[in-house]
Amino acid sequence: MKARPVDAVTQDIRRLARDMIDTMYDRDGIGLAAPQIGQSLQLFVANPSQERGREMVVLNPVVESASGRATVTEGCLSLPNVWQRIARAARVRLSGMDLSGQPLTIEAEGLLAIVLQHEVDHLQGCLFVDHLPWFRRLWVRDARRFLRHGVLRGSQP
Repeated sequence: MKARPVDAVTQDIRRLARDMIDTMYDRDGIGLAAPQIGQSLQLFVANPSQERGREMVVLNPVVESASGRATVTEGCLSLPNVWQRIARAARVRLSGMDLSGQPLTIEAEGLLAIVLQHEVDHLQGCLFVDHLPWFRRLWVRDARRFLRHGVLRGSQP
């Protein structure tokens, strides 16, 4: 489901962003959106470099433009152990708001562009596997079910 906009940058929003950054690092991620932790807010954190201190926090993001094509293997903290090749725009321009409540514009390419699109998708109620053809989505669903029950690990169902 689509997340609701952040109306104001409050202490709670700042605390949530700090907690999300910690969670992202604890899970060895490079991005995390508020809906992934049960908060229906237009907020994500990202840091493709994984260097502490280089995190970006974006509220109410809008992809203003996207161009080029890049196909990359993506994973997601919401779907552990699922990796699929996804086609996305190679370059994006995104606007939003930072944690100071100031307007923010990010022009990105490469991995950062992919991460930004991935996180914005979460805010729109979309997972990266939703970009797959229907038969690949079925395969992912079935593979996850089998993994949960130990079938693909060689144990008995």
